[in-house]
Amino acid sequence: MSDTADGLPSNAPGAAATDPVPAPDYAPGSSGNHAWWVIVAAVLLGIATLVVVLHGTVRHWFARHTGLLDAGPDVYYNFWSGFGSDLGEVTLITAVGIGVYTGVRKVNCHTKGCWRIGHHALDGTPYILCRHHHPHVPNEGATHDHILMQHHRYKLDEDAGRAARSRS
Repeated sequence: MSDTADGLPSNAPGAAATDPVPAPDYAPGSSGNHAWWVIVAAVLLGIATLVVVLHGTVRHWFARHTGLLDAGPDVYYNFWSGFGSDLGEVTLITAVGIGVYTGVRKVNCHTKGCWRIGHHALDGTPYILCRHHHPHVPNEGATHDHILMQHHRYKLDEDAGRAARSRS
């Protein structure tokens, strides 16, 4: 068992952490629990298909309400005049919904599960965060003094960077 810099064993309760970045819930690149939902949806769809195919009453109800029985000029006339004509509308509504979701995901906070709008970039990362999750934005709202202090810090950092560039 190795000791840390403060003399405590590495697994002692007061020992300093060697890695300040917490481990992610899922390994990078893994699908997490998304595969579980796909499997459940496929099983439910398979069960519904089996019920429609194997149950005579359900099959008759499905055929009647989708327009496959009592056809007009050809077998699928009622389908395309009724239930099938809605497929285009469903496709359009789905496409718009996916577009809205993509747009919202682009502008909302990148913290998992947070739907607030992200206005604040987290320095050194590609993430945009809301004021609740950003470490340097006060949650109660910024006072005038806080804004001036942040601006003063920025100016000092900018001057220090400019001085370092001029020295090199």
